[in-house]
Amino acid sequence: MAANLRLRVTAALAGAAAFLAACASEPAYFGPLSQGHSTGYTDQQIDQNRFRVTYQGNSATPRETVEDFLVLRSAQIAVQAGYPYFMFDTRDTKAKTMYFSTFDNWPGWGYRRWGWYGWGGPPFDEGDAVSRPVTRYEAYAEIVLLTEAQAHNDPRALNAQSVIGHLGPLVAPTPPVASPH
Repeated sequence: MAANLRLRVTAALAGAAAFLAACASEPAYFGPLSQGHSTGYTDQQIDQNRFRVTYQGNSATPRETVEDFLVLRSAQIAVQAGYPYFMFDTRDTKAKTMYFSTFDNWPGWGYRRWGWYGWGGPPFDEGDAVSRPVTRYEAYAEIVLLTEAQAHNDPRALNAQSVIGHLGPLVAPTPPVASPH
């Protein structure tokens, strides 16, 4: 029974460590959220001149980068739709924090292991445990696309080309795809 418990705990801890390594090693990616990326944007047209936009970062993506990429994607949508300006109708950033813990000095276990925060009871409450937070940010907004005349009277209006000029350089170049020989 004890060996079975150790095997299950070891498998869970290995999965958590692999998850952390995958999140921390992936650089900030600016592109559509898709299979193979834990980061990226989504957008959906919800009316003639209104879109819902999100950008999801990973645990290595700072909040500021997530918010900048949301603004950049919003500007790209405006330009692609033929509008020179846009504004945010609603906008927010959510933080999702998980806690990972290291457990030292487990009885019969001579080395350090990673685990999910909140385990309790024997053998987990014996020895020292150190927890650390891992936070991922997701920014979302509804944007309204504006003509030049509409933007003229609204101080919240953003010039899409200007935003792209200022925030576009933050995007790391995508590595070239090798062509088959």
